[in-house]
Amino acid sequence: MKKNILFLLAFTVFLSMIISLPVHTSAQSIDLNGGIKNEYTYEEYVFITGKPIKFTGTNKNVTVSVKESKGKLSETYKFTLAGPNGEKLARNFVYTYDVTNYDQIGQSTADGEVTKFTETITVGKDKYTLVDYQLSKSAVTDKRPASDYYTGNAIARKTYTYSGGSGRNETVNEITVNADSRHVGYENFWGATETQITDFEMVFADGSIGTVESRVSTTKSRELEYDESSASLSSFNGTYKAISTADTLSEYVYELPKTKGKVALDIDYMPKVEMLKIPKFRDLSAHWARGSIEKLYSLGILDDQSNFFSPNTPMVRYDFAIAIGKAIDLRVLEDTSKKKKAPSTSIFKDVKRTAKDYNYLLASVNKGVIQGMTATTFEPDGYLSRQQAATILVRALGLEGKAPDPGYTTSYTDDNKISDYARDSVYVASELGLMKGSDGKFNPKGNLTRAEASSIIERYLKYLENDLKQNYRDDILFFE
Repeated sequence: MKKNILFLLAFTVFLSMIISLPVHTSAQSIDLNGGIKNEYTYEEYVFITGKPIKFTGTNKNVTVSVKESKGKLSETYKFTLAGPNGEKLARNFVYTYDVTNYDQIGQSTADGEVTKFTETITVGKDKYTLVDYQLSKSAVTDKRPASDYYTGNAIARKTYTYSGGSGRNETVNEITVNADSRHVGYENFWGATETQITDFEMVFADGSIGTVESRVSTTKSRELEYDESSASLSSFNGTYKAISTADTLSEYVYELPKTKGKVALDIDYMPKVEMLKIPKFRDLSAHWARGSIEKLYSLGILDDQSNFFSPNTPMVRYDFAIAIGKAIDLRVLEDTSKKKKAPSTSIFKDVKRTAKDYNYLLASVNKGVIQGMTATTFEPDGYLSRQQAATILVRALGLEGKAPDPGYTTSYTDDNKISDYARDSVYVASELGLMKGSDGKFNPKGNLTRAEASSIIERYLKYLENDLKQNYRDDILFFE
């Protein structure tokens, strides 16, 4: 029970970051209504009258708070919105979740329901009041070293009443809205995307039925740009900067008793810029991997105090392990809620605890990203082979399971030279475009140079920044 409470406290902080959606946090849809927001503006469409009405508000009118109490998480949504012709919407929902953490397999589940609700929508003389709200919502998260992946479903039923006629002819009418929603998402240090698709069925007072499909996707990303120096006598040729962006788009496709069509919303966050340190290597001016090396150095993933990078020398195991640890920001994933005494000895006999950036190696080993050559030795100065690199990359993503069932062969002509432990990773790394062979061969036991390793890590970052976004947004919204 203590483990779960500690996890809930950490998860509470995590959720509070999600809801406010600043550029440097996760991406998550706001409830099931297809609404979108940035730092200031909120927008959503409502169809309860049988036609689309756009409601808007500001950050003063839309608040979402998260708290933990008695082993449960609760989310409170408060909305006060206005339509273009004086329409008004007031909404107050509270959702409560039971969260279960499965530490041994790196997963968690969250099961939720609505515990409090009030909602009124005023359109002209009609006032629609939510009199019943039933919801069941559940999600599962698979926490991998380089990225968390999650998916979930929600089923809901809302019942509204409104008065029709006047005097003796006044009647109380009822509208029922059924919702079936599913969402998928991922989060890592370089980006996050969630796409949610919700199907609504609206049963109106006269028995007619309308449908609305809501598709909403929120994404954040952090990408590098290079600027040439505008001064020819500057001490540097150019600089790298990290640009953090976030945006949300939403689309409603509706077929109502008296009208049908499509409406869309799109909103951006204010980009944020971060200048990075300036690389000044003197042996890269004409090297093919210069761009990759300088990007990684500017980001702090490669840390070389010398003015000479020596790109054609072999990459050693320790340096690659540290670079990957920094690339996926493993220290962010460390559990700070439990105060543990640091071990007095190193995890490997041939690596001192005082070694530079040792904690990244420790985190990489603890997360299962990298292993020693034996149970007690790491061979930090040993050269990194291509199959070792592929294994590290794919383990960090948690995608070893994407390989075919055992017994397959890769497309490489030297497939028989790939070690059994690395076969799945070589296959997946090749399929994802993280690594590729040459002349039909993978050369699994060949050593990577520092330049080649840098190029592979840069491609890895692009996968985390762009490929996942493509898969979790465009492939779902436009090709489903």
